[in-house]
Amino acid sequence: MSYLYQFCNNFSFLILSAIGLSIIFGMMGIINLAHGEFIMLGAYITTFLATAGVPLPVAILIGALGTGVFGFLIDRLIISHLYNRPLDSVVATWGISLIMCQGMRILFGSSIPGTSTPLGSFSIGDGKYSVYRILLAVIALLVVVAVYFIFMHTKIGLHARATMQNSSIASSMGVNSNKMYALTFAFGSALAGFCGGLYAPTMSITPDIGSNFMMESFVTVIVGGTNPLVGTVLSGGVLGLVRSFLEMNMGTFAGRVGLLVVAILFIRLVPKGFSGLVDNIRKKMEVKKHAKN
Repeated sequence: MSYLYQFCNNFSFLILSAIGLSIIFGMMGIINLAHGEFIMLGAYITTFLATAGVPLPVAILIGALGTGVFGFLIDRLIISHLYNRPLDSVVATWGISLIMCQGMRILFGSSIPGTSTPLGSFSIGDGKYSVYRILLAVIALLVVVAVYFIFMHTKIGLHARATMQNSSIASSMGVNSNKMYALTFAFGSALAGFCGGLYAPTMSITPDIGSNFMMESFVTVIVGGTNPLVGTVLSGGVLGLVRSFLEMNMGTFAGRVGLLVVAILFIRLVPKGFSGLVDNIRKKMEVKKHAKN
């Protein structure tokens, strides 16, 4: 039970922290170094509202919406001028992350009062488990399903996939690529804020909490590849298993180091990540199918 609980905890953390970054990277090719600060912003908004008496689920949703609006503004003011300029976007988003972090510290100090983790805990044998952290694993799966539905069964999702595959051809077919990029950045930012809101009751709220998410989210995206759904889910599952095993047997530090080592080895063997691996398997299956016909 302890291993399963630890896996659920790590899997939900990796998926929720990485999926917004994965969507922005996969759709736009933008490496958002301010992703951790977007998570931090969602946590701050959620905490302010929750401590003011707003029900936690409502505060989390407002935090996600507020972060999405902020991301949309950042895209229109800064990121929109850096499309197809990935190195410049790295520098710009790094600067945004510094401004956000120091701005929060100047405005609200080194920390703010947080909220307690809801729903309590239960015991099985000698182990004690948080109900809220199990709920986070369920929410992570629901987020993946919701993102899949949006991308595969809506008009906006169709336009987004067309823009990701070939923005020039999509534009010639009447798709407003700039609009899709703006919505994509806002959506990815909202998912980052949603992650921050969900984890706000579980940690101390400081301007630096984004750093708790950055390494894991980037590793998950890199190992997953450019497909924001297939790659992120497979990456989160495999890395979650590795980290859970190492943490249970060797401690938290070993889990973080092991995560990096596995990521380095995997990328060395499969440069395009799980997305490329799945695409290669799919192509081989199609070739075999055509050969039989």
